[in-house]
Amino acid sequence: MTRSKRLFDLAVSLLLLALLWPVLLVLVLLLLAFEGRPIFYVAERMRTPHEAFGLIKLRTMRPAAYGSRATGVTGGDKSARMSRLHRLLRRSRADELPQLWNVIRGDISLVGPRPPLRVYVEAFPELYTQVLRSRPGITGLASLRYHATEERLLAACRSAEETDAVYRRRCVPRKARLDLVYQRHVTPCFDLWLLAQTARTVLPQRRSARPVGPPRRVPAKDD
Repeated sequence: MTRSKRLFDLAVSLLLLALLWPVLLVLVLLLLAFEGRPIFYVAERMRTPHEAFGLIKLRTMRPAAYGSRATGVTGGDKSARMSRLHRLLRRSRADELPQLWNVIRGDISLVGPRPPLRVYVEAFPELYTQVLRSRPGITGLASLRYHATEERLLAACRSAEETDAVYRRRCVPRKARLDLVYQRHVTPCFDLWLLAQTARTVLPQRRSARPVGPPRRVPAKDD
């Protein structure tokens, strides 16, 4: 990471925390009231092919039953553990607000490849050796271009094994390809553009009014 990118990350993260701490406080209180503790979830992610860190998120899933496994990426097999509040936080990406602290600590950047799980770094060492030459980030080109597709693919999975297989086969290579495109074209302007595009997807969009005109004719059954 260049010095200028690090300074940019610090400045923007501190500004966002100063502006958004009331929102984060409200979300913490909502989770505490409706879902109980723990409020935060710290997940192991990889900063480099050999160096892990704790990625901080608001918890968006009820704890797994005692003795059951709760590893791997999230697919349809875990949907029963999510409440409406959990789904709203995930859909709006508000659960990632605490990751601004990870940016301030230097674990990740604002823009870069999403930090992967250790199991996938170990399964695809050559691929992630290339991808993790860039500091992982909260958002990035792959996050913007492939996030919706990934959610759709994984939501259709009904077991942890199916989720893992689909993620390995259909998500890992496609996301890595986009991460490497970002790596080849990274500039401050590109980072700003990606942040702006992320804000557009997160913030509620004002719907345009429907044009006023004659109602469409519904054909009769005999037409």
